[in-house]
Amino acid sequence: MLLMLSACGDEQVRAPEAEETEIPEELQTADAPPTMATEVEGVGTPMDERVATIGLVNKRNNETRDIEMYPGEARRIDDVIIRLSACERTAPWEELQQTGAFVQVIVNERRAADDEAQWYSVFSGWLFKESPSLNVVEHPVYDVWLKDCAMSFPGEENASAPAEPSDS
Repeated sequence: MLLMLSACGDEQVRAPEAEETEIPEELQTADAPPTMATEVEGVGTPMDERVATIGLVNKRNNETRDIEMYPGEARRIDDVIIRLSACERTAPWEELQQTGAFVQVIVNERRAADDEAQWYSVFSGWLFKESPSLNVVEHPVYDVWLKDCAMSFPGEENASAPAEPSDS
């Protein structure tokens, strides 16, 4: 017993950095999702210029990552593929503020003892920053959630700036 404890040093064991790898060809195409609001030309940031920040945690090694993605983009990190189809947030003048993203999560896993690992879709739907329990990615190894959707609306930049004092 004493020998086993002496082998425990003060060195911290770190998990190797997860690297993005290639997405299998059969999983590269995606259907366009429904959007939360109808896009009106000239109102808000165009969909292809928005940036979503997605949180990913691997519960096996407690590794957490923030992934910035554009709509239409898919990223593979180890055995999970995250596909972002859309990200939106309500206009600043609306009463209920919501930030959402249409996300698909595909995991490479073995489901039966004699089968080889295969890709399985474990989630496809809207994730909401303000209501993470509304739609939950239920998987024993990976948690995925929306952290933000960077976009703006016309006049929004000016609304947040403090008013200049006037000389009266």
